Amino acid sequence: MARIYPLFSSSSGNSHFIGTPEGGILIDAGASCKRLVYALRQNGIPPEAVRAVFITHDHSDHIGGLKVFSKSFNTPVFASAGTLGFLKDHDFICGAAKEIGSGADIDGFFVTAFKTPHDAVDSVGYKIHTPDGKVCCVCTDLGYVSDEIDRELSGSDLVLLESNYDESMLRNGSYPYPLKQRIASKFGHLSNSDSAKEVKRLISGGTRRIILGHLSRENNTPRIAENTLLRTLGGDFVRNRDYMLYIAPVETSGLEVVF
Repeated sequence: MARIYPLFSSSSGNSHFIGTPEGGILIDAGASCKRLVYALRQNGIPPEAVRAVFITHDHSDHIGGLKVFSKSFNTPVFASAGTLGFLKDHDFICGAAKEIGSGADIDGFFVTAFKTPHDAVDSVGYKIHTPDGKVCCVCTDLGYVSDEIDRELSGSDLVLLESNYDESMLRNGSYPYPLKQRIASKFGHLSNSDSAKEVKRLISGGTRRIILGHLSRENNTPRIAENTLLRTLGGDFVRNRDYMLYIAPVETSGLEVVF
């Protein structure tokens, strides 16, 4: 059965493994190679099991360990055209690198990309069809849920969706005003309330496993993100009956979600 392991998920670093200890793919490599290897092994996954790394965009919390990891394990890298150009121009790649294009088949994992509105060169999310016929999506770093994103996420068995900030914490926090504006813009990050609205639509459409990810350490907490979602769902859906909810850890804590 397919599994997802959220290894890192915050503004300090992001990386998620999808597959089994026998083989799978990595979405982003935003922690150092040493930390990535440690996190994988903590979950019983040898780093050689990573058949390819798929990069969502060019920000450092998504590519920080890419060069060393891909070089150390001879792992091919996939990204959108714009992101791939950035990675090559700024020497973030050692070895094989390919544009995701219309999709990539990696040992039975078929991966496609969809655009995400974020202040990066060519930001995308990923939709993964697993060898056993399941579908999951990883979608973080987006200012809002576009119609395209909603279509891509709908009907998935599992969705890892950004729930980055609580509006009140961001508004009243210590960040400089321009940074607050950037985060809350249509090319920034997804708030708890907007994330919750999309999750409600997804559950209504049959998605049964939800992971909230990329929570801000300064402008959010797991409890606030969870409570915002539960309030939005109201009494329409029962947790652990109609859906399963998880919060991606900032750093690996052994979370494994089977879907």
